[in-house]
Amino acid sequence: MSKLPGKILTFCAAALLIAGATSAVAAKTEEPKAEETKAEQTKSEKPKKPSREVKAAQGMHVQITQAMGVHDDLELQEYVQRVGEKIAGVSERPELEWKFTIVDTDDVNAFATQGGYVYISRGILPYMQNEAQLAAVLGHEIGHITARHLQAQKKKSTMAGLASAATAIFTGIPQLADLTNMAGAAIISGYGREAELEADRLGAENIAKAGYRPDAMIDVLSTLKDQDLFERERARLENREPHLYHGVFASHPDNDTRLQQAVAAASSVESKATGDITNADGFLKEISGLPIGSSRRQGMVRENRFYHADYQLTMAFPKGWQIVNEPEQILAIGPNKEHFMELRAQAPPSDLTDPREFALRGLANRRLDRAESLDINGLHAWTAVVRGDPSPFGQSTNVRYVIIYYSNLMWIFKGASRSGTVAPSGDPFFLSAANTFRRMRANEFRLAEPYRLHIVRATEGDTIEELAKNSAIQKYPVQQLRLFNDLYPKGEPTPGNWIKVVE
Repeated sequence: MSKLPGKILTFCAAALLIAGATSAVAAKTEEPKAEETKAEQTKSEKPKKPSREVKAAQGMHVQITQAMGVHDDLELQEYVQRVGEKIAGVSERPELEWKFTIVDTDDVNAFATQGGYVYISRGILPYMQNEAQLAAVLGHEIGHITARHLQAQKKKSTMAGLASAATAIFTGIPQLADLTNMAGAAIISGYGREAELEADRLGAENIAKAGYRPDAMIDVLSTLKDQDLFERERARLENREPHLYHGVFASHPDNDTRLQQAVAAASSVESKATGDITNADGFLKEISGLPIGSSRRQGMVRENRFYHADYQLTMAFPKGWQIVNEPEQILAIGPNKEHFMELRAQAPPSDLTDPREFALRGLANRRLDRAESLDINGLHAWTAVVRGDPSPFGQSTNVRYVIIYYSNLMWIFKGASRSGTVAPSGDPFFLSAANTFRRMRANEFRLAEPYRLHIVRATEGDTIEELAKNSAIQKYPVQQLRLFNDLYPKGEPTPGNWIKVVE
């Protein structure tokens, strides 16, 4: 989580606006005079102003990276940028200043906005086996930009609420965003079968031009389809919405005739590079050490307890609740989505250390019930029920606030329920959870470190079942290791081959 300046924030993320435009260039036919030529030369030396498309994408980039965070491995970021530039350079729009960013989320996804801005999640990388597959995912997203799919989507709806749309899709709480916004939802969850097929065709053609195998597109989509199938089953068992890659194939990609035809057509594209690039060893070296689950910067969730080493804090949530660790906040969702909690940090003015005064400034002219000052594990705190406050359950609900001053920040805890009169019905859960907020103990710091991906050689007798017994993966380690190693659903390691494990 990161600290945020400004007034007390609501549950919903800020909306984003996007616009596109075209430009025209006129040329003179007469021979210019000497002084005109000099003026024109001076004018041409001035930096070219970005188009409205690029300016809109730049503004969205700030919002997206704030909402999702940026993965802090600079070498891996530079590697992804190099691979992306290699493909974009042979695309239909090589003139754009392409920017490829790994966002710091464990969700399995990749998406593009416009103007050359492409995003790939940290969580999708362990499912890839080589650089060609990475190129295929980036090539697919480049295809969306070159085909201007977002602009086409904008004709159907106004682009707004991207950050909150992402939150809603990833957490399965549509109340957090206006998912009727088709452009915003399309960026995260896909544009529809026709557009996705076109992006796959363009991507396959461009990775072939860059020297990669075009059928890497099918390979990576097949791997991600396996992940989707497992995620659907896992979500069913955990009574939540699945978090899916935005592919839209009803059948498995291996059996999708139109996808096979699109990639086969790409195979005939003349390659601009010699060889049949896969670069498995180079790719595996780059992703070795990748955090699995939350990153250290986000803090770690172990069962129902949250730990953050940088802030040296820990807090417990009710058992059985779904906990979503985001870059800017922690969300906890009760069974059947009846209750909702949020925790985020906010920097107060330098002269303000009293939670009550901070709250009263931010909640001026609001109706407060059950207000009182608290001592929570030696920390100054204040709480109240705020009447008519926005929440996932409506724009005018009763929300429990608890504000704790710790580490020069105000930690704002909010709880809302689907039902309740003066106080939300989940108020006992909210107050109980808030009262677990405390400093970490020395023996807890190891719990705030992320699990990491390691690349090892498989030896004779290695099985996924045995490797899973020693894995740090807490849930479904057998299935996850098979998915990470393209062995789903029943494959086993081949002795001598590289294999991914989690420690």
